[in-house]
Amino acid sequence: MLIDSHCHINFAAFKDDGDDVIRRALSANVWLVNVGAQKSTSERTVKIADKYPVGVYAVVGLHPIHLVQDVTESATFEGETYEFTTKQEIFDYHGYLELAKSSAKVVGLGETGLDYYYFDQFTPEQIAQAKEVQQEVFGQFIKMSRELSLPLVLHFRGTKEDKFIAYQDAIAIMEQSVVAAGPLRGVVHGFTGSLRQAERFMELGFYIGHNGIITFKKKVEWIQEIVKVMPLSRILVETDAPFLTPEPYRGQRNEPAYVRLVAQKVAELKGLPLEEVAEATTANARKLFNI
Repeated sequence: MLIDSHCHINFAAFKDDGDDVIRRALSANVWLVNVGAQKSTSERTVKIADKYPVGVYAVVGLHPIHLVQDVTESATFEGETYEFTTKQEIFDYHGYLELAKSSAKVVGLGETGLDYYYFDQFTPEQIAQAKEVQQEVFGQFIKMSRELSLPLVLHFRGTKEDKFIAYQDAIAIMEQSVVAAGPLRGVVHGFTGSLRQAERFMELGFYIGHNGIITFKKKVEWIQEIVKVMPLSRILVETDAPFLTPEPYRGQRNEPAYVRLVAQKVAELKGLPLEEVAEATTANARKLFNI
């Protein structure tokens, strides 16, 4: 058994066959944690999870990119391009709090965090404003995590010049919060930070999520080295479907059933049997999300 600890079956890429994708995963003995990125997709995540007695769970949150106006992102799968332009969402603490309390299938809060990747499109004043908003909302989700005793699902992405800077800013925020109010827990999903940053997140009580990136053939050696040396007891596997499809299916739409390929790569990098990686990462996800 495996648990895909981070996917987005609530996104438009699955609008026509999301239930088929979920059934494929469940029949392959893969459970999944479906993650919201804004209020509408978080609401959809809860509705999807409530349709299934077991194996499908929800995380509700507001992705930091949706706190910024007019950023265009796109992804292409098998020749079809899915594109969105962000329309700034104003964070509503009470609204997200009530949504998180609306179903027992909600097992976490996120994704939340810091995303500086498109700041090269902005003026210095816009960058300062965007950082302020993202960091404020991140702090509010940390507060909500404590209020509801739910783990955080974190997303960090630095600038094109400095891929580590958002991780460093987040560590500073989290360290201050721990000093002020006590321990935190959660997962840093799709990790692409440094080894020292991974170690610090683990010291702060967080798991590290790895996805199809670790299967890529170029420019990911530093992440693979992190997988090799970090303890299996702190690793979660994920797909981030529909994005970041693992080899050998790059270019196709990702889906939770492919999380097995991520687990296989973890096993290869660490020199362990797949069964040991599957057992450990499933236990980690169950413990974190109280599944």
